[in-house]
Amino acid sequence: MSNIIINEKFEPLRESKARYYIITGGRGSSKSFSTTLIEGTNTFKQGYNCLYTRYTMTSAELSIIPEFNEKIELLQSSDYFDINRKEITNTITGSKIIFRGIKTSAGNQTANLKSLQGISTWVLDEAEEMVDENEFDTIDLSVRSNTQQNRIVLILNPTTKEHWIYRRFFETKGVKEGFNGVMGDTCYIHTTYLDNKENLPESFLNNIENIRLTNPNKYKHKILGGWLDKAEGVVFTNWSFGVFNPDGLQTSAGMDFGFSVDPDTLTEVAIDKNKRKIYVKEHLYRNGLGTTELAEIILNRVGKKLIIADSAEPRLISDLKFKGVNIKAVKKGTIESGITTMQDFEIVVDLNSNNIAKELNNYVYLDKGSKLYLDDFNHAIDGIRYNVIYNLDNPNKGAYYIR
Repeated sequence: MSNIIINEKFEPLRESKARYYIITGGRGSSKSFSTTLIEGTNTFKQGYNCLYTRYTMTSAELSIIPEFNEKIELLQSSDYFDINRKEITNTITGSKIIFRGIKTSAGNQTANLKSLQGISTWVLDEAEEMVDENEFDTIDLSVRSNTQQNRIVLILNPTTKEHWIYRRFFETKGVKEGFNGVMGDTCYIHTTYLDNKENLPESFLNNIENIRLTNPNKYKHKILGGWLDKAEGVVFTNWSFGVFNPDGLQTSAGMDFGFSVDPDTLTEVAIDKNKRKIYVKEHLYRNGLGTTELAEIILNRVGKKLIIADSAEPRLISDLKFKGVNIKAVKKGTIESGITTMQDFEIVVDLNSNNIAKELNNYVYLDKGSKLYLDDFNHAIDGIRYNVIYNLDNPNKGAYYIR
């Protein structure tokens, strides 16, 4: 087996005796790479069984297993592993990594996951997507091996300070963001692209440098992995959390495309013209998805509902149509007209739509008193705006989804 040198900041993940590991960082910080590499090597221990989850994993075979395969090949240890659609088994020790999604097309799997036997390590990747602390507690309390160290590993891109992870592991413990070390039963690991520059392509570093120079808020949050306060001068003050679509209106969806730094977003929208309410529900907020996986996620989340998408990506829209997605490009109009229309309604955000809330708390005017908007924290908002433009600004389409 080949020896791979990982960033020394991740050594506590091998050595610490803590129960909780909070691994934070921005883009290119190697947090997922290093964690999966370490978990792969841990299977060479007898009796080591790891539950590896993503909150919205639809297919381990298409998403996380290829990532683990890459690590196994780097370790030159393919001969030691048996891999199927849902787990990886070390053929020498019998130890396993079991892959599951918490929220799947079959519903929430928390109750099923807590009943898995013999788990000593639970890894929750993209942990910021889990907005219900009770779900976390349910699985956390089921990790109680008598023969191995019990470990709960959260990997996340920090979101707003309203998130329960910040309140529970930072605010209440008096831990500052960016801290590396152990506090009580919790080990903190924070890395950035600056810790991993030798492994990043020049084009990625050039992109980051451009963000640093032109958009310091985006640089602090997405690149350095800083937690967000609610911003001043926000565009939308007309929103609150609430039940999604309580009156059973017909719904459609809005989509904005990203890839490396910016996420693909998919939001379901219901518009009640009489009550002047727009109900929104987050279904996808993720980077780095290929077309096949993106199509599968869309079909699992919203089926054949009509999706109004960013017209700047005609080839991607065509590819998604070919894969069975009911999607069409929006005629955008001006950003201001769409935002003004949205401001005329009360926006009701589904209780589990943490990323939409993050954007609404941080999407701001470029200058006080202007009608120019900072091009950041607007990816889900843009998808919602496309949908609103289609349904409200277009008189021939407006009645289609409005009661």
